[in-house]
Amino acid sequence: MRRLSFLLVLLALAVFTALATSPKPSPLGVIATRSGRIAGGRTAGGQVAYYKGIPFAAPPVGPLRWKAPQPVAPWAGIRACREFGPSPMQAAPAPFSMWSEEFLIPKAPISEDCLYLNVWTNAPSAAARQPVLVWIYGGGFMSGGSAVPIYDGTELAKRGIVVVSINYRVGPFGFMAHPELTRESPHKASGNYGLLDQVAALQWVQQHIALFGGDPSRVTIAGQSAGAMSVTCLVASPLAKGLFHQAIAESGAAFARPYPSLAQAEQAGAQYAQELQAPSLAALRQLPAEALLNHLPAMKGPVLDGFVLPTSPAALLRQGNSNAVALLTGWNEDEGLLDGPLLPAAEFRQRIHQQYGSHADSLLHFYPADEEPAAATAQLHLARDLRFGLPTYNWATLQDQQLQRPAYVYRFARKVPATGEYLKYGAFHTGEVPYVFNTLKAVRRPWEPTDYQLAETMASYWVNFVRSGNPNGPGLPPWSAFHTPNQQVMVLDLTPAAKPLPDRARLTFLRALPTQP
Repeated sequence: MRRLSFLLVLLALAVFTALATSPKPSPLGVIATRSGRIAGGRTAGGQVAYYKGIPFAAPPVGPLRWKAPQPVAPWAGIRACREFGPSPMQAAPAPFSMWSEEFLIPKAPISEDCLYLNVWTNAPSAAARQPVLVWIYGGGFMSGGSAVPIYDGTELAKRGIVVVSINYRVGPFGFMAHPELTRESPHKASGNYGLLDQVAALQWVQQHIALFGGDPSRVTIAGQSAGAMSVTCLVASPLAKGLFHQAIAESGAAFARPYPSLAQAEQAGAQYAQELQAPSLAALRQLPAEALLNHLPAMKGPVLDGFVLPTSPAALLRQGNSNAVALLTGWNEDEGLLDGPLLPAAEFRQRIHQQYGSHADSLLHFYPADEEPAAATAQLHLARDLRFGLPTYNWATLQDQQLQRPAYVYRFARKVPATGEYLKYGAFHTGEVPYVFNTLKAVRRPWEPTDYQLAETMASYWVNFVRSGNPNGPGLPPWSAFHTPNQQVMVLDLTPAAKPLPDRARLTFLRALPTQP
């Protein structure tokens, strides 16, 4: 009997220990938003609650096409929010270049009715006040959506932050300007509807995120590529004042992007309407969405409309009137994206002399192109440095020297494991995102154990930054803020380490040029 009693005590202790150490399910259930009640779901094990496809604005269809986001119509009963809402209207996704299907939105549904967001949380109660990450996708302002598999917020939410991902209008639906649109606007502006969607989503976060256990006073916006350009615009825009407190911009600080003026964008929109044989704004709004995709406008992306963007983001940031944020930013080793095919060495050198004049020989010193293989590398590196490296370098330098706000800069150098045609892409554009979200399992690549370790490290850095504006934490390689003159960056490879900026000499040279091509 004594032995039996002893065994029963041991069994009880084992059960108690298992219950005490097992993941605790989030108790959040039905949530009452300002528009109505919603019910979400739970991930396997119940540790994280998720709410997908929450409307944050009315469907921008019919007369609301090319309008600022409007309030959601209230609903009765409980709305099921367990599936992603439709992705924004765009061409059907198909793998291309380095981007296999895991980096693209699902093939369906795709719709103009797309203004939905998603929330992942493991908050123990609505009073938890966890920090919040709001993710903004890339896609060149022409494609993308929050339902992309690698953007799943489960793993980050497990670490004690609330993760939100949002949709915004893309392509002509999100960024077409037109003289009639400007005239009907109370702000006499048009063209930045996608950015207005992002502002509306951030306003929804401020109003609702506490219901999910989030802290509206600790919101970090984050994005990659066009999402990072959006982050730059939001940091600069007066419309986003007070809606967030920190920023993460991955491969897309929008310092070098040429932004069209409102007049230029209106002219492009008028030409677009002419190609569509639509003589008026009313006729444009009556066209089926598919017709708008058959003829795409010449201009895409944000516009200097005088309202969302009074002037360029770089100018607004330099004026010091933007949102004051701690910044985490960086770019990838092999993300040189060319606007055309690689040129033969002689033709490349000729073009450099045409574009850079008296500075050409100095530039070719940094990007040598005497022989064919070297010329190909030079073109890729120059494209990378102009599109991603230099804008990021400029923003980090501005943060440090003028704004006196912390900037943490990374260089993602891990050549993403691959087979077949994907081998040649290395540390490609977007390659870091599944490491950040710790969603390697969503991507069919031959991952090695060290990749999972790197993903754990990067997810920890990003979550730490969301918590405190500083990526450092116990057990992580030290990551110092970007300062002149040492200019250290975190090189994210199989053995992450802080090192002097690898391209400092080249970027300093490019920064000193009087004009950019």
